[in-house]
Amino acid sequence: MTAAHDLGTARLASPDLLRSTFRRHAAGVAVITARGSAGPAGFTATSLTSVSAEPPLVSFGIGTGASSWPAVAEAGHVGVHILGEHQSELAATFARSGADRFGAPTVWREGPEGVPVLDGVLAWLVCRIVARVPAGDHRIVVAEAVLGDSSGPGRPLLYHQGRFGGLRD
Repeated sequence: MTAAHDLGTARLASPDLLRSTFRRHAAGVAVITARGSAGPAGFTATSLTSVSAEPPLVSFGIGTGASSWPAVAEAGHVGVHILGEHQSELAATFARSGADRFGAPTVWREGPEGVPVLDGVLAWLVCRIVARVPAGDHRIVVAEAVLGDSSGPGRPLLYHQGRFGGLRD
């Protein structure tokens, strides 16, 4: 048995163990946007999941303490944007607390249902929220895609070990 599988190094589950485990899980990077009563809101998400093809459902997690949560909590629709490897700065902006996420250099427009739609992404969807499921200090949001565009050029941005990067061949 290798040290990596030695049960003697196992630790009891904790928030730190979960974070350190998922730092090893490479994930695609998305930005979720919503129109709230205070204006546009958005955040970087690595928890985006395709749930169902029929109907076309996606899900993502958001902390109830996140600055974007009030907008997502009241919105009927959200924007889901798949970032390209050329967009690590955009991902960092939407991940940074207190950042002016929709100010320059972010390029966006108001899309269907008032949802902020980001320019230059690999793909985007406007989705109607169908559920907000309590899950610890987060909510799992389930949303049905109603419109989108998956024709953006490029390769996906990834998040791994606390850094943004691209695929290696």
